Amino acid sequence: MQTPWGDCEVADAHVHFFSRRFLEALGVQCGKDPREVAAAIAWDFPGNAEELAERWAAELDRHGVSHASLIASVPGDEPSVIAARTAVPGRFFAYAMMNPLAQDQVNPALNAICLFPAMQGYSLHDQRVSALLDQAAANRQAVFVHCGVLTVGVRKKLGLPSPFDMRYSNPMELHGVALRYPQIRFIVPHFGAGYFREALMLADLCPNILLDTSSSNSWMRYEGLDLKTLFRRALDVVGPTRLLFGTDSSFFPRGWNVPIYEAQTRALSDLGISSPDARAILGENLQRLFSA
Repeated sequence: MQTPWGDCEVADAHVHFFSRRFLEALGVQCGKDPREVAAAIAWDFPGNAEELAERWAAELDRHGVSHASLIASVPGDEPSVIAARTAVPGRFFAYAMMNPLAQDQVNPALNAICLFPAMQGYSLHDQRVSALLDQAAANRQAVFVHCGVLTVGVRKKLGLPSPFDMRYSNPMELHGVALRYPQIRFIVPHFGAGYFREALMLADLCPNILLDTSSSNSWMRYEGLDLKTLFRRALDVVGPTRLLFGTDSSFFPRGWNVPIYEAQTRALSDLGISSPDARAILGENLQRLFSA
């Protein structure tokens, strides 16, 4: 892709793979079938996992994006992202949300497991979390941990409540866990989503913590930050090799979230970062994470 630093590989570390199973789960909660759910929120119906994977591949081709991490965004949907990765070989990394209160087996075919403590209401120090982390460590998988403010726009559109428990949202909850599992690479998305200071403290103390840059980062209004300042502070503390570019793209017909990419690259360009550092953030760090 042509970037402010010339022709540069761009890989997106945060794309939600909203499969048919995801819509089915929402439908159960609001009394609609999956196609009715899609119509109610003005989304294209995704079809099967292979069809959705092909559509994402074509969309990324259109924008010059080389790879993407696809996140199965409802527990039990691991087969969708694994099928997507198989359908378009060499293009996707497979992530899947897991609920340790209900699931005790990690699929070794995943590249990463995703934990949402506030959504499902558990502490990262729960023994059931440790059981999943033991398996992830043995499988050499990354672990994505959502911290901070958690909003699910599609639930709002459907009039569904979001009874998330912010007690479990602080990135510092991950500190002892990351120290216990130095072999696991932990990914904290959205710069901590409102716990930016804490996310920086965590990453400074634990070299196995990576931050992903995805979303509009609307939480910045809580701290009076702008995107340029956010990147400057993150680079000062974490450096360029532990930042993963992401957009938080999710559904069609919107597709890949170009404005997020443009805002982030503009902020990084305004900071005057070097070409090697830009290349690391925009794609090389994600590739390196799963190259072993």
